[in-house]
Amino acid sequence: MIQVRNLSYTYPGSSVQVLKDLSFDIQSGEIFGFLGPSGAGKSTTQKVLNGLLKGYDGSVTVNGTDLQKMDRSFYEDIGVAFEFPNLYLKLSALENLHLFASFFNTPTRDPEELLAMVGLSEDRDTLVSAFSKGMKMRLNFVRALLNNPKVLFLDEPTAGLDPANARKMKDIILDLQKEGTTIFLTTHHMDDAGELCER
Repeated sequence: MIQVRNLSYTYPGSSVQVLKDLSFDIQSGEIFGFLGPSGAGKSTTQKVLNGLLKGYDGSVTVNGTDLQKMDRSFYEDIGVAFEFPNLYLKLSALENLHLFASFFNTPTRDPEELLAMVGLSEDRDTLVSAFSKGMKMRLNFVRALLNNPKVLFLDEPTAGLDPANARKMKDIILDLQKEGTTIFLTTHHMDDAGELCER
């Protein structure tokens, strides 16, 4: 599902190589943990894999697409939940999901169902600017599930969550894997990695 060969990356204007000769494979339906301390290049690797960073050396293929030749259709089959939620603060939770759903050409999941999944049904009409960090994290997570992605990129998915909501998120991740979703999990929390990741 994901093949990375000799991936190297240096940010424009910098002389420091962030990624150097990185190679790995991820099988379909696998939860793959990408671990390391802050500054190790985890988020940079994820941004290359989801098409946000160009100008890398090596080859990267995700869901059969060579990312050097990708087009907008690539995003129909992947979901991304960044560590820092990227949501519209002046819109409600439900309005955010409807807006993001409109970006896809394929049918999307019911926003109401997704909100219920993470315990945000009662806050559906609340502006995201009034959300706590944990609420934003949960909304950001289900935003990434709107299009039923074949490949899901998660960056510190339980950050800022209380134990009960972290448990709920981890159960959802495991259920997604059972449904065949390939999950690339970036974390420095070894408990999460040990519980969720096969490799």
